[in-house]
Amino acid sequence: MTMPASAIGIGGRLPSAQEREAANQLRQILAAQAAGEAKLGVLEGGKKPTEITLTPGLSDLLMELLRHVGSGDAVTLVPVNQMLTTQQAADILNVSRPFFVRMLERGEIAHTLVGRHRRIRAEDLFAYKNARAAKRSEALSALAELDAEA
Repeated sequence: MTMPASAIGIGGRLPSAQEREAANQLRQILAAQAAGEAKLGVLEGGKKPTEITLTPGLSDLLMELLRHVGSGDAVTLVPVNQMLTTQQAADILNVSRPFFVRMLERGEIAHTLVGRHRRIRAEDLFAYKNARAAKRSEALSALAELDAEA
């Protein structure tokens, strides 16, 4: 998968066993916190601990990140305002670039032209991806209902 230039990778590799273990341990600690804001204490050298409050949104995002790292998955962060090339967007959707370009030509995803090159906002791409997942989920539910009736 091609990584956007501004994406942040974890060393461009899969997490080590030690990183997976640390991620799972931190995830368990955060999950044990009461719903709402979690507080973390950070030790800096010989200084006294600094307390950091994680808002629910930040806590959820961190939990999702830790879940993936703990499972050994490679993780890439893509800012929502990032402009992606057709190849980068196709990689995120796990489709070929020519197929993705045809999707753009059919108007399925908004894009802009920079010279002759198409650029896709990450926010638009992820909105399409989420809508596609919801549509698939609805179709699967409908099939399950039909199967249950038979």
